[in-house]
Amino acid sequence: MLEELRSEIPASVVVENGETVLNMGPHHPSSHGVIRLVLTLDGEVIHTVTPDIGYLHRAIEKIAEKTTYYTFVPFTDRVDYLGAMFMNHGYAMAVEKLAGIEVPERADYLRVLADELNRIASHLIFIGSMTMDLGAYTPFVQALREREKINDIIEELCGARLTYNYIRVGGVAFDLTPNLPEKILRFLDGFEVFIEEFDKLITYNEIFVKRAVNIGIIPADKAISYGLVGPNLRASGVDYDVRRDAPYSVYSRLNFDVPVGNDKYGTVGDSFNRFLLRIAELHQSVRLIRQALKDLPSGPVMAKVPRKIKVEPGKDAFSRVESARGDTLYYIMAGANNTPHRVRVRTGSFTAVSVVSEFGRGVMLADLVAIFAGLDIVAPEIDR
Repeated sequence: MLEELRSEIPASVVVENGETVLNMGPHHPSSHGVIRLVLTLDGEVIHTVTPDIGYLHRAIEKIAEKTTYYTFVPFTDRVDYLGAMFMNHGYAMAVEKLAGIEVPERADYLRVLADELNRIASHLIFIGSMTMDLGAYTPFVQALREREKINDIIEELCGARLTYNYIRVGGVAFDLTPNLPEKILRFLDGFEVFIEEFDKLITYNEIFVKRAVNIGIIPADKAISYGLVGPNLRASGVDYDVRRDAPYSVYSRLNFDVPVGNDKYGTVGDSFNRFLLRIAELHQSVRLIRQALKDLPSGPVMAKVPRKIKVEPGKDAFSRVESARGDTLYYIMAGANNTPHRVRVRTGSFTAVSVVSEFGRGVMLADLVAIFAGLDIVAPEIDR
């Protein structure tokens, strides 16, 4: 009976055993994308949570088999529209390994610069939307204001504001414009002040803290077993970051810290830790951008790449990048006629949505909003 009711269109319906079935989504203000959560409740206490995904499936991995290695790059932007630089970067590195292409040093620094600007932009959407989900609208507007400044910078860098197509196979599409380094540094100076103001406004606000502390606690062993990555994994106390522990590009030359969850304000692995961790990562991204600009070498930004990539069919390669949502893996198997035989993307949001079924049980409906928002799930990453 319950399974039949879950397929019905009405928003909620009372089941024979007295529970209520509630369709939270697919178009719900707190779902952060077209995702449907089927809930069974006793009053406002959740008994079960069943994620229903697939609303945004676009067969991107299958499309890769029908395009050339170069022309697939714009499609990677759509895997995670809030972290398109990382998706470009991961795919480009996999193709470069497959074809033996060496990226110029200046291009590698510009990749790090672009990645960290995109990380800040993505985290701003997270901290703004999570606070808005929990009832505070003003921080969201402030976060968008700062993100618009980054969009202006990236637009000057590559001409786009969301889906960038900037990191290409062999390097990057464009070099910095003459005045752009100064604009970036000026933005960073103001942004550091913004983070301090934001902390005073909302991060340690008593109401916000009570809504997020000790909610959705994911222990380290559970985080690992579910395959959580990135900030969600580190908030549970697992000290792992691809940039440091499996370095790529020029991250091994740069100094930065890896924030890890702690029990200073609640329990390690709770929603508040996941929020705090991303605030801490904003500081580290600022630090990395300053170093990348300071150490930026001269030289070309694109390698001499062959017109067609000819690789023995069956040869494969993979790459990993630390995106805003964590460890993202690209796997490519070469095919014939300058096209991949197989492209596979492993993303952080796909594993993150799986934890909701277990850690959403037994909480209040309002607390599920805090749990879901704290995981920073982006719907296209789930479906691809």
